[in-house]
Amino acid sequence: MKPFSQNVIFYDAEFSDLDAYNGELLSVALVKYSGEELYLELDYDGPVSEWVSEHLSHLLSSEKKISRSDARERIISFVGEDKPFLVAYVNQFDMAFWHKLFHIEDHDCLYSNHEPNHWIPIDFASILFGFGINPEHPSRKGREDFYRQFGIDVAKYDYHNALDDARLLRDVWMILEKQGFGNVKSI
Repeated sequence: MKPFSQNVIFYDAEFSDLDAYNGELLSVALVKYSGEELYLELDYDGPVSEWVSEHLSHLLSSEKKISRSDARERIISFVGEDKPFLVAYVNQFDMAFWHKLFHIEDHDCLYSNHEPNHWIPIDFASILFGFGINPEHPSRKGREDFYRQFGIDVAKYDYHNALDDARLLRDVWMILEKQGFGNVKSI
């Protein structure tokens, strides 16, 4: 089986809280199919969840922060005009904050031109589920074993760093595309 399109961008984000109503985007990473990358950290001085404070705050730098407006402009410039599909792992959180960044909370239609991407997001966890693989393995127990089957050493990646998570997603996608998406082993 082959993917429908190679017009994809691998996306990951980190946020102050999983609650999209109260949380804010902290960092965004986009990695194109070609390997070209964009990593942004956004200005935010508000509260963060206890989990974010313990597991994520140390991965964010203090010098590169930009405004939401600047982030939108840089993302639009990076993505271009081809409306790629965004691929994210467990994408419901990432996409909620993506829509929030691009003003979907202003009741703009999802089919509008406010977002630079195709309106249908691709969830990598759902792809794994469809092939009979426990979709929790890339993020929980069994993480190292899951990636080892692809020859990927996860020690090279900072877990919950948006850029490293997007790179890792792309790396797995490229391997699956070569060997066939149906050849993933259940761990």
